[in-house]
Amino acid sequence: MSGAAYDPTNVFARILKGELPAQKVYETAKVLAFMDIMPRADGHVLVIPKAPARNLLDIHPDDLSELARATQIVARGVKAGMGAEGLTVQQFNESAGGQVVFHIHVHILPRWTGVALRPHTGEMEKPEVLARHAETIRTAITAMQAGG
Repeated sequence: MSGAAYDPTNVFARILKGELPAQKVYETAKVLAFMDIMPRADGHVLVIPKAPARNLLDIHPDDLSELARATQIVARGVKAGMGAEGLTVQQFNESAGGQVVFHIHVHILPRWTGVALRPHTGEMEKPEVLARHAETIRTAITAMQAGG
């Protein structure tokens, strides 16, 4: 356990409650994946459990299993949809570990040879760009699930 209490007003909890918008790419009863509004690469997606958990130290093993399953599905969709050559998958725990939002989340970043990740500047991507990338990734996930 991390020792700190889960804050139900964190930004991802607010997205789950419908209080803040998100460009969704994948959703089940247990998880939600959506575009990072400050992407470090085109097609940068976040995957979160719907269950409240600060990070890897706190999440129930069943919820972690669902998060891992969804991360794999979304990663395949991101790679295919964005035409990426590879992926970087990141998950941070506690402030000292780089965690900023205290609701467990996994970053999926499509990667291309010779293209560095953009720095995390706090600059938000244009909504229309996020919407276009989300549609591309959703389409890829749907095709994969249909066996295409």
